[in-house]
Amino acid sequence: MNARIDTSALSHLSNRHLDALEEETIFILREVAAAFERPTLLFSGGKDSLVMLRCAEKAFGAGRIPYPLLMIDTGHNFPEVTDFRDFRAQELGAELIVRSVEDSMARGTVRLAHPGESRNVHQSVTLLEAIEEFRFDALIGGARRDEEKARAKERIFSHRDSFGQWQPKAQRPELWTLFNTRLQPGEHFRVFPISNWTELDVWQYIDRENIALPSLYYTHPRQVVERKGLLVSVTELTPPREGEEVVTRDVRFRTVGDITCTCPVESSAATAADIVIETLAADVSERGATRMDDKTSDASMEKRKKDGYF
Repeated sequence: MNARIDTSALSHLSNRHLDALEEETIFILREVAAAFERPTLLFSGGKDSLVMLRCAEKAFGAGRIPYPLLMIDTGHNFPEVTDFRDFRAQELGAELIVRSVEDSMARGTVRLAHPGESRNVHQSVTLLEAIEEFRFDALIGGARRDEEKARAKERIFSHRDSFGQWQPKAQRPELWTLFNTRLQPGEHFRVFPISNWTELDVWQYIDRENIALPSLYYTHPRQVVERKGLLVSVTELTPPREGEEVVTRDVRFRTVGDITCTCPVESSAATAADIVIETLAADVSERGATRMDDKTSDASMEKRKKDGYF
């Protein structure tokens, strides 16, 4: 185990701005409830969706969130995260809808190029099928602008056409927090209430609010291999390749997603306060440090979002 992180710097770090971010998020969550007939909140059990859930509790009251929670499961998610997702939804008394990429594969709407292909990108198909099934007109997600270049370009209320596609050059202006929520039949919105938060803001808020998270977010020993500049967990889905050395490191996950494309980082951070200190020193975004599926090109995320990805 690495040496304990010195958190003395926290005494000089202000979190007063969190009140303004929380207020904006609560306003947007309430605006969605008022403006749309069939909204849903994307809930993976990850840190960003848990922050949104805490804001939703404050916006509406415990047990009174006015829209269901929706999870698109690749079938290759970390069990610690899906178990925590189920626990938290039950604890809140919230309706949880889960739709699986495996069901799309069984229907033939998703076809893998080879058995080992990551299912992460194929979530778009299952998501669009869920939108059609439940006729959702607004989907609330936890994406933030600091995560990735394409997400930095997207509005808080992101209009999607009848094919679920995002058109970056045809986005509606958002002046003075006035949101244009007009829809034509078959269209919907993706709404991002924590767009203006940063990874540091999220961890400061988790620390302030004492939000419980899946254990993967904190330091733990794990067998890994080094691949393409990243640490890859050794699992049945991601076995070591010929010539790779398996080592045990103290790691944590900055973001959690499909096992086949989500990587941990070396860390001794055991608390949210520890992670705040680590995040202050980080010089690579969480997706850049942990997501193999974003390494293909600078435009990979934008292309997927145009095709319906969240």
